[in-house]
Amino acid sequence: MKALAEFTLSELESAFQSVGLPPFRARQVMAWVWQKGALSYDAMTDLPKDLRGRLAAQYPVLGSRVVESPKSKDATQKYLLELSDGKFVECVLIPAEDGRRTVCLSTQVGCPIACGFCASGLDGLERNLTTAEILDQFLALKGVTDAPITNVVFMGMGEPLLNVENVQRAIERLCAPEGEGGGLSSRRITISTSGIVPGIAKMAQMEGQLRLSVSLHAPRDELRTRLMPINKKYPIPVLMEALQKYQKRTGRLVTFEYILLNDVNDSLSQAADLVDLVSGLACKVNLIPFNPVPETPYRTPPRERCSAFAARLRTGGIVTTLRVRKGADIDAACGQLRLRKSRVLSPKS
Repeated sequence: MKALAEFTLSELESAFQSVGLPPFRARQVMAWVWQKGALSYDAMTDLPKDLRGRLAAQYPVLGSRVVESPKSKDATQKYLLELSDGKFVECVLIPAEDGRRTVCLSTQVGCPIACGFCASGLDGLERNLTTAEILDQFLALKGVTDAPITNVVFMGMGEPLLNVENVQRAIERLCAPEGEGGGLSSRRITISTSGIVPGIAKMAQMEGQLRLSVSLHAPRDELRTRLMPINKKYPIPVLMEALQKYQKRTGRLVTFEYILLNDVNDSLSQAADLVDLVSGLACKVNLIPFNPVPETPYRTPPRERCSAFAARLRTGGIVTTLRVRKGADIDAACGQLRLRKSRVLSPKS
């Protein structure tokens, strides 16, 4: 039994033909799922009822099961999905006031990067997600939004550039025409990395206009290594050299994600260091006030401190966005729902 995300349109046509169904039935099913957001065959009203039951038994729409779907007061919707092997993964739908609908997808069960402020890596890495498991998240969220999904960010659980082949295949499906894929432009897709230098080189070779986002979180090696142990392997000078090469080859803007942690990385002197570090790149900085994770020692800075940090970057000529925290009432920080569920089911001694 294979879920629909495991098939391209031509593969589903072949599978249907092998059991005596005409190819147009495959096109109908794919259009319902990828274009209309159907999450069950019951919604596919132009298919005979007996065929719907037969297809549901052989080709389920989703290979994952929705376990929890809390919705924030700010309309952020988070899904906890149970995979076929009983593992859990998170994805998020983030609506914006300008009409955008962004989905945040995970690429691994857990995370090997072990950033000190993030729930995703607290129990380490369990495994990579398959291409179909990545696409399942997109389809699950597409089925609950009343407007088209406009943007995809690979910023959920895991390090996308340590699962780059499956991520690349998922992107190909997301960019396929509506009715057989997500119908998205590659310009609407962002891959976020903690700074995996070989992966950045691979991303520079990818087709399309994918966006690169780098989780930086500190302007100097000593602090970044404390917050993000991956910095020992790829320290800031090595990372910046890789980004220079990436930008020279692609001509694309680089985005830096910088989570503001109270009295850790949010001083004005650190803002000045950050200006000095990134000024050589065509870039922008997204400042993200920390979304509290009880298992970590970090706290959210006061809003005025975040605003002062942003103002210092702008004074230094850096395009800067200070985000509004979303989903704090639904454990929206990456990995929190999965961590809670996993530890309830498998408590540590």
